[in-house]
Amino acid sequence: MKKESKQTILLFSNRVDIKPLSVNQAWMGRKFKSKAYVQYEKDCLFLLPDTEINWDKQPLELSMTVGFSNMASDVDNVVKPFVDILQKKYKFNDKFIVRLIVEKKLVKKGAEYIEFYIKRLTPRHYILTDAE
Repeated sequence: MKKESKQTILLFSNRVDIKPLSVNQAWMGRKFKSKAYVQYEKDCLFLLPDTEINWDKQPLELSMTVGFSNMASDVDNVVKPFVDILQKKYKFNDKFIVRLIVEKKLVKKGAEYIEFYIKRLTPRHYILTDAE
């Protein structure tokens, strides 16, 4: 009889058959940019390198590594503002992001960062299938 491994990769898995609620639906479209967000957007747009990419309306994968100086920071809170800035800078529509990978790392105060890559995925992600 095999001993059960003390290291388990999968902690929990489940499926909830419900239509996902968007941020816009949750807040009824009443979102206004704070002064801090306006400045953050300006800073990011300045710091992001200029490049022209032909996105061709293809499915995309966005991977982000976020360096926080406080482990209590929620990794998901930085995603939407940064994605909105990326699409503004690089002229793509975030509806084409079909895979999102986000990782949090703890760094020293003052060394915070966001590292990312965007890559094309094969069009197989557009195929609609019945639930398995």
